[in-house]
Amino acid sequence: MQYLVDAAIDVAQLIDMVSSDERGGTAAFIGSVRRGPDDGPVVGIEYSAYEAMVETQLDKIIARAAERWPQARVEVRHRIGRVATREASVAVVVGAPHRAEAFAACRYVVEQLKQRVPIWKREILETGERRWRTGDLSPEEHP
Repeated sequence: MQYLVDAAIDVAQLIDMVSSDERGGTAAFIGSVRRGPDDGPVVGIEYSAYEAMVETQLDKIIARAAERWPQARVEVRHRIGRVATREASVAVVVGAPHRAEAFAACRYVVEQLKQRVPIWKREILETGERRWRTGDLSPEEHP
């Protein structure tokens, strides 16, 4: 499975991939690059990843979701490279027979992705300065 992409995420395609006649609930989380009051003059983020580990960890997360919600179908895509503000950097889409299962599985996958998957963010500021997002180890610092 190819979870990492270097182009815009096609959310409609992901929805189509999790849809079926038996799945009446679809939940989607779309995470976009933001320029919030605490973030400063951010114009984009450069995402980098330990690609082999991303694949392994997301395979495990999705397998665990399948154990907990066996009728659900999950698709995940995460951007790498430069992503401008307002653009989607991550999408998690879940189709399940009912909305409660879809919401629960979607939240589970998002939270696990944030905790376990080695993807790093380096903010790009208006000045051209780049800084690692607070709380994230740079790839060089990662164990």
